[in-house]
Amino acid sequence: LDQLQAALDAKPIAIGLAALDTGAAEPILQKIEAANIPLVAFDSGVDSVIPRTTATTDNVAAAGLAADKMAELIGKSGEVAIVVHDDHSRTGIDRRDGFVKRMKTYHDIKIVSVQYGGGDKAKSGEITKAILEQYPEIKGIFGANEGSAIGVLNAVKEMQKKIVIIGYDSGKEQKAAVASGEMAGAISQNPVGMGYKTVEAAVKAIKGEQLPKVIDTGFYWWDKNNMNDPKISAVLYD
Repeated sequence: LDQLQAALDAKPIAIGLAALDTGAAEPILQKIEAANIPLVAFDSGVDSVIPRTTATTDNVAAAGLAADKMAELIGKSGEVAIVVHDDHSRTGIDRRDGFVKRMKTYHDIKIVSVQYGGGDKAKSGEITKAILEQYPEIKGIFGANEGSAIGVLNAVKEMQKKIVIIGYDSGKEQKAAVASGEMAGAISQNPVGMGYKTVEAAVKAIKGEQLPKVIDTGFYWWDKNNMNDPKISAVLYD
């Protein structure tokens, strides 16, 4: 919020915002609107009508694809769990709900636990160890962002379990885990495209052009079979 206020104080001609808490910024957003500065939300978005548009991944659909991949890899039956970064950002909510909704279509799969680790590797790891102890027959866990996924990975390795791990985002550790087969794969957003579309939308807003409510910036499934494809590697960060 301090950074957003500083951006407002600088009197820019437009502002792009990726909010960690989708509701907390509303008082400053109202100041931005009062100053007649076009606001473009991106990534997690905000629960507000003030942004002219939101450039974002369809996280519900992306997490649904993660659920489909999980179901396929565990033979469409058994217990699974989710470790999410939080339940107050739009990304956390949508990735959780997208996975849960799609997995409900697989009637022989049961989601036994949904936990929140704040995107912290250590906390997510401790949560995962508790899940593994409580549900020893569990077949798979979905980590809904990089920190969550690495926490799951570390816990599974420490407890010497053999389960399907699906992550989200990328990062050096996730890329190594996918390449080695320790992680089945992950969903990646299109960060380059998201940044491009955010700036493009800001320019259009400055010119007074109409914008759609949401700009879908796409997503990809990546695993050891396609992670070196130029189209995929371009959106994977270290």
